[in-house]
Amino acid sequence: MIFILGGKGYVGQAFCDLLKGKGIDFRSISREELNYADEATLTAALKNEQPDFLINCAGYTGKPNVDACETDKANCVAGNAVLPGVIDAACGEAGVPWGHVSSGCIFSGNTPDSSGFSETSIPNFSFRTNNCSFYSGTKALGEEALGYSAQNAQWLHASTPSCYIWRLRIPFNQEESPRNYLTKLMRYPTLLEAENSISQLQEFVSACFATWEKRLPLGIYNVTNPGSVHTSDVVELIKKAGVQLEQSTGTNPFPTDYKFFTDNDEFMTKAAKTPRSNCVMNTDKLQAAGIKLTPVNEAIMDALLSWKPEAQVAATV
Repeated sequence: MIFILGGKGYVGQAFCDLLKGKGIDFRSISREELNYADEATLTAALKNEQPDFLINCAGYTGKPNVDACETDKANCVAGNAVLPGVIDAACGEAGVPWGHVSSGCIFSGNTPDSSGFSETSIPNFSFRTNNCSFYSGTKALGEEALGYSAQNAQWLHASTPSCYIWRLRIPFNQEESPRNYLTKLMRYPTLLEAENSISQLQEFVSACFATWEKRLPLGIYNVTNPGSVHTSDVVELIKKAGVQLEQSTGTNPFPTDYKFFTDNDEFMTKAAKTPRSNCVMNTDKLQAAGIKLTPVNEAIMDALLSWKPEAQVAATV
């Protein structure tokens, strides 16, 4: 049996669906049901039920986007920086292996050789580099709480890591949702041109769980679809697929004449309260372990060609 923390969230629900499809017994645990932010409470539950594995999808992302983290810093720190350490201590005491959904948003840009940031790259978009959003800063601290030093990209206090750390980047799939990257591009009136690695949601959770199924070595794994895309490239794929969203009134469709900010300065002045992470991730480690995701452009087009409007998604829930 598997514990899932944060199972009602966007990523957590995808993990629940994966386990249902595999016929694996699991328990999705809410904070109302069990205060898993309290180490003693979580430890007692783990010792009592002895799950085979725990998946942590709980955290604080901010809604509708990371700008919200700038005004709710206490909850952001608690959910992203403190909670992983609490879970690690509880799982260690109870002898339960586990995996943590982290983020590639602790990086910005690309490497000098354009190969993308690897699992051993030093985060360059964090509190330690003093150039990040509050959200990204807390996600980097969350990895440090698990014994990973962001200063020199090595594990501290132990020769090996104590859990899996799965780095997610900008999730998307074929279902219209406020959390879906493709939906966001179709809803925002003006877009920022940037290059990013992104993660197809169902492939992400499947790949994460496969690290456990295959009993791969514990540690960090970048879990994104191979390659990277520019915002304008994704827009062209949306146009090619002919996908449009309808307004909340259900009458006029959103315009297809996508507009872009002239540069990052205009974006920060007119649309954002905090800097954004735009980065390219290296997935060689995951692929070398035999876990392969669909190349990013193909994955995006697959999602668009099987697009499900919000009303259709709601009808199937």
